[in-house]
Amino acid sequence: MRDYYEILGVTRTIDEAGLKSAFRKLAMEHHPDRNGGCENAAGRFKEINEAYSVLSDPQKRAAYDRFGHAGVNGQGGQGGFGGQGFDASDIFNDVFGDVFGEMFGGGRRQSNGPQRGQDLRYDLEISLEQAYAGAEVEIQVPAAMTCEVCEGSGAKPGTNPTVCGTCGGAGRVRATQGFFAVERTCPRCGGSGRMILDPCANCHGHGQVRRERTLSVRIPAGVDDGARIRLAGEGDAGARGGPRGDLYIFLSVTPHELFERDGLDLLCTVPVPMTTAALGGEIEAPCLLGGEACDGECKISVQVPEGAQTGKTVRLKGKGMPSLRSRQRGDLVVELFVETPTHLSARQKELMRELAGLCGEKQNPKSANFVGKAKRFWEEVTGN
Repeated sequence: MRDYYEILGVTRTIDEAGLKSAFRKLAMEHHPDRNGGCENAAGRFKEINEAYSVLSDPQKRAAYDRFGHAGVNGQGGQGGFGGQGFDASDIFNDVFGDVFGEMFGGGRRQSNGPQRGQDLRYDLEISLEQAYAGAEVEIQVPAAMTCEVCEGSGAKPGTNPTVCGTCGGAGRVRATQGFFAVERTCPRCGGSGRMILDPCANCHGHGQVRRERTLSVRIPAGVDDGARIRLAGEGDAGARGGPRGDLYIFLSVTPHELFERDGLDLLCTVPVPMTTAALGGEIEAPCLLGGEACDGECKISVQVPEGAQTGKTVRLKGKGMPSLRSRQRGDLVVELFVETPTHLSARQKELMRELAGLCGEKQNPKSANFVGKAKRFWEEVTGN
């Protein structure tokens, strides 16, 4: 009688995973169904299974290693498929279940009991003002509801679903293929285990109807673009009395015409008259509505420093977005844009020329610095 390790082509020190891999490869290669019912293949396949049935069992393997074939006689070692303690379907499910999945009973089985409803997604667009202050928004959500006529049974009132005669209510049927039992979803009841002979006229036997519901959603202050709100139990109704799924609301914040958001900070570009930029002064900047942040107004005073240039920023502490998880607030960052006056009258132009004649390098330090650099550049290029 051949050595079991030799039959499987492995060493005596091989671990469980290696043993399983070797058996899988040989069993698939020599399976009778893949070899046209060849008697040699059937004998080889039986030999391979016999070897694996012993070596895959720690106790049998230990006895075999110590006493050889004598240590496993009557325990499945010589009896092949007819030996005691050996079940070919157990080995098949153990080794091939993850390869062939549900077809051979190794896959995930569909339950014919209560099933949880599907989760739903709803995309909601909100304004920056709503994200800033928070809001209560009503939405219309289409969802599967339990049929109120049949109370979810799918059967006409006064009748009840019957047990499927094909699967006996199990939702699955088994058939024998060679040495193995093949299991699959019942084709008659679709895995539910029940048959509805007289369906409900309202839901047509589904037990559910799809309707639009009105829900009130609380938008917390401080939410950002891409935030998600979960409403537990507001998704589709569950099948056969199962719990409802959840509703996930994905928020997107509409771009604002005045503000840009950077984390908790709000950025706003405000034009400043040239005279105010030169002399310094006070301007008004927009501020999001919120009594705490802007003293009840939608505008706020900004102090412009004397000699301010375009791009200068003024940071107003605590006037930005509120934090979603704390009392912290961001800042309102006002970027100044110095505006050159246009459509000047003759008198205004006269005054501007007079001002230009009076202003020198001290009043225009950047211009003077630029002219110096440009002069040196020209000299280097021309050599003069």
